[in-house]
Amino acid sequence: MNSAIPLLRGASPRYPYPLRLYSRLTSNVVSRAFISTTAAAPTTIAGFLDFKPQDAVSDVKIDGFVRSVRTQKLRSFVALGDGSSLRSLQAVVPIDQAEGLSIGAAVRLHGSWTPSPGLKQSHELHVERATVLGPSDAKTFPIQRKYHTPEYLRTLPHLRPRVPFNTTVLRLRSEIIASLTRFFGNRNFIQTHTPILTSSDCEGAGEVFNVSAGDPSPAPAESKTAVSKPFFRRPVYTTVSAQLHLEALAQALGNVWTLSPTFRAEKSDTPRHLSEFYMLEAEMSFTDDLGSVMDFAEGMLKHIATDLSSSRVKEELLARINDGASDLATAEQVEQRWAGILQPSWPRITYTEAIQTLENAGAAITRRPTWGEDLSTEHEKYIATEVGKGSPVFVTNYPRDIKAFYMKGDCVESPHGATVECFDLLVPDLCEIAGGSMREHRLDNLLESMRTHGIAPTSSENAIESDSPQSAENNLSWYVDLRRWGCPPHGGFGVGFDRLICYLSGIQTIHDTSAFPRWYGRCDC
Repeated sequence: MNSAIPLLRGASPRYPYPLRLYSRLTSNVVSRAFISTTAAAPTTIAGFLDFKPQDAVSDVKIDGFVRSVRTQKLRSFVALGDGSSLRSLQAVVPIDQAEGLSIGAAVRLHGSWTPSPGLKQSHELHVERATVLGPSDAKTFPIQRKYHTPEYLRTLPHLRPRVPFNTTVLRLRSEIIASLTRFFGNRNFIQTHTPILTSSDCEGAGEVFNVSAGDPSPAPAESKTAVSKPFFRRPVYTTVSAQLHLEALAQALGNVWTLSPTFRAEKSDTPRHLSEFYMLEAEMSFTDDLGSVMDFAEGMLKHIATDLSSSRVKEELLARINDGASDLATAEQVEQRWAGILQPSWPRITYTEAIQTLENAGAAITRRPTWGEDLSTEHEKYIATEVGKGSPVFVTNYPRDIKAFYMKGDCVESPHGATVECFDLLVPDLCEIAGGSMREHRLDNLLESMRTHGIAPTSSENAIESDSPQSAENNLSWYVDLRRWGCPPHGGFGVGFDRLICYLSGIQTIHDTSAFPRWYGRCDC
């Protein structure tokens, strides 16, 4: 082309015609049945499964892990996954490119994304070049393409996340966290990071892990080596709740929230208990009404259910459940759980009303209720089923003696005894998944409650002046100080995040909601 010809508007030295004109001039060069759109091609397997062009798309690249291989005389059919989808992508690989494509291998495949003649998928990848990036010995790979029991998979915590359904559960966790972040951010809550190590036992139950430094093995009896100085000045534990520290932050930032790991040294090997678990906790400053705290918790869970109701991850959960796996709740149960959360309003009854309901239950329960005792699992299931009718149920105003010291006392006492402004949130099948309360913000009332619960903290001045590393078994003097200087009425709640995952996914055992679960007797990697 003569360089003296002026460039048309919208052109460039490289493309001297405007882009639209250039496209028309060169259209006869590009085959209508074979289009190259590398820049527009998806980057995940989930994206490719949704990508359904009418014509073949050439020069695409897909990274993933081989889930299975079926070999014929001239080609191999490879099922590929990358964690983004429960379904596999089918790749058709020429036999001369199939070497090393064994189950578990990490591979990179180049080829064309082509409409498939098969009935199980709309498109498939016709591979032109296959590269093994991480080889795998198919004979020794522990996770084959068959059903593995949850018990077996728990012995392989480092490989268990590769099971397609487990990747779906982990993506559910991720999407719920993203939904929560949007929910709190839109309501001007500040996300904070609270400590894992603490000198305070928030619940006062003593089920904490003690923290120490150095070699835990005892020194020989004949050793004359001096006992090393403790790392911290006082006993230190792993936290059982972020609440106390959140209250301190709320007095500086206003409304705050956190999602953080918590720990409980409870020697309980049941499907409902973990030793390391995540708690979603929030504190609302300048709030003097328990109803507003319950409203917020209810709105938060409804937001999650609404946000994810039509998501890919929910559809995949139900698809896996429909396979009839015995370790999962039925698809109908899970659908009812999601629908129950979205009910217009959730019932709210007092603890005393719950006891009355249980007293009238007759033969439907085996253990008779007693006012002043905590509700058993059987009681909670009955209340959630009969009162909730499918939706969650708030049970409020429990007896003071069975609740934590920091809960604010009711202005009007029950005829049976003193109660506190608190709630437990019960759901069908799983029972309690959340709890909250108004916090006792008045100094004298807090000190009285602590004495009633057998807690006698030293003053902050004494704690600071003491050189003894054992100056206090449960350091709550700083928490008391919060009431001395500008403590407004406030309340908050905590949601057992792993239990919430259990409830929404249909998983029957909380051990299977976490990537690397820890529970009594088990910490395998």
